[in-house]
Amino acid sequence: MPLISTVGNETARGYGFSLSSPLAISYLLVAGGGGGGQNRGGGAGAGGLLANTAFVSALNSYSIVIGAGGVGATDNLSNNTNGVNSSVFSLTAIGGGKGGQDVGGSGGAPNGTNGTVIAGSAGTAGQGNAGGSNAPDTGGDTGAGGGGGGAGAVGSNGSGSSGGAGGVGFSTSINGTATFFAGGGGGGARDAGGAGGSGGGGNGGADSTGSSGTVNTGGGGGGGGTPTNRNGGNGGSGVVIISYQGTQKATGGTVTTYTSSGVQYVVHTFNSSGTFKVGS
Repeated sequence: MPLISTVGNETARGYGFSLSSPLAISYLLVAGGGGGGQNRGGGAGAGGLLANTAFVSALNSYSIVIGAGGVGATDNLSNNTNGVNSSVFSLTAIGGGKGGQDVGGSGGAPNGTNGTVIAGSAGTAGQGNAGGSNAPDTGGDTGAGGGGGGAGAVGSNGSGSSGGAGGVGFSTSINGTATFFAGGGGGGARDAGGAGGSGGGGNGGADSTGSSGTVNTGGGGGGGGTPTNRNGGNGGSGVVIISYQGTQKATGGTVTTYTSSGVQYVVHTFNSSGTFKVGS
């Protein structure tokens, strides 16, 4: 359990919390997912994800930044964008990659013309996985995009006229319920778009626009299909979740509680940027 800060021997006002015993927390930090590619485009990578335990000191305030999802490609252009970073406790989760970018969970490779196979890019070490390679275009609107990398697995390769599936995300019960975050977007194709990865990844389109990643999961946007150059889906925004045992000892975000094995846990969920303050 890394130590965020040390403290003195006071009592946090209003909560009776001893500063000689720093508050032990668990945290989940997820960046925004990338935007999907267009026209048999690669699925976008999930936002980078960090999860661990830490100590935080009372009477301290910690700024939290929630990254937005990237924008999907439009107008037959490679104008899709990466997801935006999220941060807390001097830690930064890197925004998910658009197709072919090597940040976050990396975006899958786009359809390659003239039979070209393009490898998916690597993800950020410790935060996400690589995207899948494309299935090359051999004429007649064949070819398909690779799936975007997720927090839990690489994106799948495109195959024939079917897009690769997005990589599965990371499952955590930090909020009291087993939930996946940071799934990769599925690749776009002519016949069958790739499925988005569990954790908010958007499905790839066939003769349709790629689906957007789910908000506040860091899911990558799905790649757009073909014909008629369907657009890529937008990435899902990021999230920060902080939990600890006992009664409420902090403010910020949406506060909920749950009980497990007779122990109460307090959960602070930040769907937008804000401040986590221990004590008052």
